Amino acid sequence: MSEPQVVASLHAAEAPRQGPPLDRRRLWKAAIKWPMYAVAVMPALIAAGWRLGRGLPMRLDQLLLFLLAAVLLLAWENLANDVFDDETGVDTHGKPHSVVALTGRRDRVAALANGALVLGLLVMAVVALRSSAAVLLLVLACCGLGYLYQGPPFRLGYRGLGEPLCWLAFGPCATAAALLALAPVAEAGGAAGVTIPWADALVLGGGPALATTLVLFCSHFHQVEEDATHGKRSPVVQLGSDRAATLVPWFVAATLAWEWAPVLLGWWPLTALLGAIGLPPARALIRLLREHHHVPERISGSKFLALRFQALNGLGLALGLALGPWLARAGH
Repeated sequence: MSEPQVVASLHAAEAPRQGPPLDRRRLWKAAIKWPMYAVAVMPALIAAGWRLGRGLPMRLDQLLLFLLAAVLLLAWENLANDVFDDETGVDTHGKPHSVVALTGRRDRVAALANGALVLGLLVMAVVALRSSAAVLLLVLACCGLGYLYQGPPFRLGYRGLGEPLCWLAFGPCATAAALLALAPVAEAGGAAGVTIPWADALVLGGGPALATTLVLFCSHFHQVEEDATHGKRSPVVQLGSDRAATLVPWFVAATLAWEWAPVLLGWWPLTALLGAIGLPPARALIRLLREHHHVPERISGSKFLALRFQALNGLGLALGLALGPWLARAGH
């Protein structure tokens, strides 16, 4: 599929803005946002790849539980975001695929969001009981950052602070939690004496978290007018779409530089460079926003190109970390 075809298909999946009556099935598909869950599972997958590559034991049952909890917690984040944005009116006209707009029942969507939060935390509590209490504390910190981003009275995303909060939550905090959850109980520290692996989490999770932050950054481009009207001062509103588009290549470059530096320093195997498989969608994203940043109808799918970069980059890194030492041994 060519780059124009990819952009067109992503745009169609997002939601049409004009023309005949909207296809509710397509709107529900856009509302569910199933591709977005790549950002939830990536910290644990990368942590698993890192442990496998270092020859450390990795608990598959813990990984599966962590992934389930992460998906539930991101479902809470997405549903709660629809509820909170409906309260401010920012979604009234520009987002027909909001779950609140589709159901017309903010109260039920809020209840569903809270249910996903409670269930996700219960699953994560099981993970913590089988590893370290710090896992649950770190995940609660991630949820707190998510609430600061969107929830009243803070709504820091409306002040242009969503991106750094996103990086913290999906970078050091989530990665540190995953590293502890996947380790044997004795290594994770058990109930006492736990040491949170901040250094490893920062090196391992910082680059992929920049790619996740790029997804959030790109979600603002097609709704600049709506955001500005309702007081949402996103970075794209503050900078203008033209200047904001010039930052996208820097997000991509910073992601790869963060991930390639440990390879150059000899900390990671050369196969960790497999994260570069995310470059084709990144290239398409850069071109799309450079040429059409001011045309909302053309760029509503830009966040899905950013998401494709994030997913391929993270999976490539996880696979490269896991396979590097095995391939090296096979070559001798």
